[in-house]
Amino acid sequence: MAHIVVVEDEQQLAHLIAQTLRDDGHQTEIIRDGQVALDRLTGPGRISPDLIILDLGLPGVDGLTICRRIRRERIVPIVMLTAKSSELDKVLGLELGADDYLTKPVSLRELQARVSAILRRVEMMRVESRTEDDSTKPITYHDLSVDPLGREVVVGDQEVNLTAKEFDLLYLLASHPGRVFSRTYLLDRLWGDGYSGFERTVDTHIQRLRRKLGGSGSVADHIVTLWGVGYKYDRVNSATSDPGDAPDTVTTTVR
Repeated sequence: MAHIVVVEDEQQLAHLIAQTLRDDGHQTEIIRDGQVALDRLTGPGRISPDLIILDLGLPGVDGLTICRRIRRERIVPIVMLTAKSSELDKVLGLELGADDYLTKPVSLRELQARVSAILRRVEMMRVESRTEDDSTKPITYHDLSVDPLGREVVVGDQEVNLTAKEFDLLYLLASHPGRVFSRTYLLDRLWGDGYSGFERTVDTHIQRLRRKLGGSGSVADHIVTLWGVGYKYDRVNSATSDPGDAPDTVTTTVR
């Protein structure tokens, strides 16, 4: 059972979503005002839900602002709801840290499936962090430290704020150094079998991850692109592979 906060100002929709999720066995809480949501979900005394369903258009404070503030403080899965359906709106929501995106009118069955998929992936990462050897200890390479239990990333002495997807992607790569992961595998593993997006989604997240880790000339260079194949974390080689080098570099690829 998960604790899910529904931030939605449309009363009927909020209650329908909350009831649907309660029918699945989850504990739900409804917040209908943006400022109240901001106060409850950020800052001192904040609540700690397992997942947040966040409407983009809210009275008081808009959903994008709330999403941005949450991402400054912690990692928690966020599913964004909005009446807008343009590609730009979707990209903006994902760029600010949303983990998934649904447009209104919302299909409750689709919402159930998306929520279940996100919670399964989060639990899978937690189980793996408990069962793999030394997984409860931070992964430390060069100036990078990744704590799988606290879900914290530090470069040098600076904490880096990542979205849930960015953290999962970094942790998967860094916990299997030298292992090449195809884009298809990463999509299935981190976004789920039902994800209807494109493989370029992985490239976009990798680009954002590298930028947040410090960009070129930093530990970000250890995230290596194998052109036409996928990505790996290389503890030794800190340069991005050239297209012509890919056949000589690939050793083990997870497809």
